[in-house]
Amino acid sequence: QVQLVESGGGLVQPGGSLRLSCAGSGFIFNIYSMSWYRQAPGKERGLVASISGTGEIRYYADSVKGRFTISRDNAKNTVYLQMNSLKPEDTAVYYCGGNSHWGQGTQVTVSS
Repeated sequence: QVQLVESGGGLVQPGGSLRLSCAGSGFIFNIYSMSWYRQAPGKERGLVASISGTGEIRYYADSVKGRFTISRDNAKNTVYLQMNSLKPEDTAVYYCGGNSHWGQGTQVTVSS
C-alpha cells in the first residue's frame, strides 16, 4: 500500500534551519509530483512547496520563497524540504503529499 513517512521536524530557534524528509513507498515515486503542506493551530492546511516528478518544476508559496527549498531523490524515493531563516510563523505540522495520499505529519516549532 502507499505510504509516506515524514521525518526531521523539531524545535529550532528563529533564524535556524531544519531539513524535512519524506520517504515514499508502494507506488512509482518518480512519476508523481510531490508536495509539502503545513497546518498551524486553528488554521487550514496550506501548500508550501511542490516539485514535479523529474524535479524540473518547483513551486513555492510566497511566504517561503527564498527561504525554503524543495528537492527530491528518486533513487531513494524521498522528497526533502530544506527550511532556512525560520520564523515563528513557520510553526506548524508539516505534511508530505503525493499520489492522493498524505503522511502522518511532523511538528516544526520555531521559538526562542
